[in-house]
Amino acid sequence: MTNNNCVNSSSLHIDFKKGLVQVFTGHGKGKTSAAVGSIVRALSHGLKVYVAIFMKASSINGEWAFLSKFPGIKIEFFGSDNFCDPAHIKPSEKERSRLALESARKAMHSGEYNLIVLDEVNVAAAWKLIDNEDVIKLIEEKPLEIELILTGRYADFEVVKIADMVTEMLNIKHPFDTGEIAREGIEY
Repeated sequence: MTNNNCVNSSSLHIDFKKGLVQVFTGHGKGKTSAAVGSIVRALSHGLKVYVAIFMKASSINGEWAFLSKFPGIKIEFFGSDNFCDPAHIKPSEKERSRLALESARKAMHSGEYNLIVLDEVNVAAAWKLIDNEDVIKLIEEKPLEIELILTGRYADFEVVKIADMVTEMLNIKHPFDTGEIAREGIEY
């Protein structure tokens, strides 16, 4: 018996006419995971993906190590191995975030990618690592056919207003609240 629901992804290429702006924000878990789900779907349909990671280093992100093994995706890390302290932002942290935004802009206008993901860009803007006006400008100059995903807590009101889809992850209960630490392979 043949399963007619199976799709041969090597012969499938989607060419959509209008890409949207999606925002995954909020204090609950799952913002990057939602973006990763979108990336997996895009890759399975032959779309090309670019990811700029603003706040995290490659050494702490298992999902990125896994996805980097697939053709059709380029992932660049601009964070450091240490978490940023929003009360004591370093010039080097601002420079890395500026480079991340510029790299995403170049990728978006290159014609090479269908989906652009800016992971933790909302946090970078909220903590003044980059100017939120520059994020808005990037959204406004998005080519029509590009899908753009922005993740991270603290999405700015103006970003939310101009996005096509906004999902807020709500934290109702989390193991961190009782002192549990992040587990390799589950939280990172």
